[in-house]
Amino acid sequence: MGAALFYHLTRSAPEQLLLQLIGKSRDAGWRVELRSPDRPRAETLDQRLWTAAEFLPHGLSGGPHDAMQPVLLTTAGTGADDGAGAAAANQPQCLITLDGAGIAPSEAAGLERICILFDGNDPAAVEHARGQWRALTGAGVAAEYWSEADGRWQKKP
Repeated sequence: MGAALFYHLTRSAPEQLLLQLIGKSRDAGWRVELRSPDRPRAETLDQRLWTAAEFLPHGLSGGPHDAMQPVLLTTAGTGADDGAGAAAANQPQCLITLDGAGIAPSEAAGLERICILFDGNDPAAVEHARGQWRALTGAGVAAEYWSEADGRWQKKP
């Protein structure tokens, strides 16, 4: 079971960090599931990944080659188990969630890493992330908190 890393965004856009995390995951040889709360957000991310400076091979879930995608964009609601829990077709080792997308603690068992990106300037997003922290750590998942408040990413105690 991998660790859950919570990224408290206060200075940068989620897409900026997202590209770094996907790159590091791919460097580790992992497949990635990128989960957002709804289809329109996933479609926007799909377009941004196609136009990123560095090409990131990926696919939007529901296509004929989902199982072969190194990065698969999926959707799940913002509830603790709202659409979460079903294994992505590409059998990822890393799950990255955005915008409060749901994650079930039971998913952690099959993953090397979980990355939860949340908007630190939005009180509702912060509270939702706290709930995800409590649910995951309460289920025995190791968690780390990362902040960019000082201008660079730092792991906080």
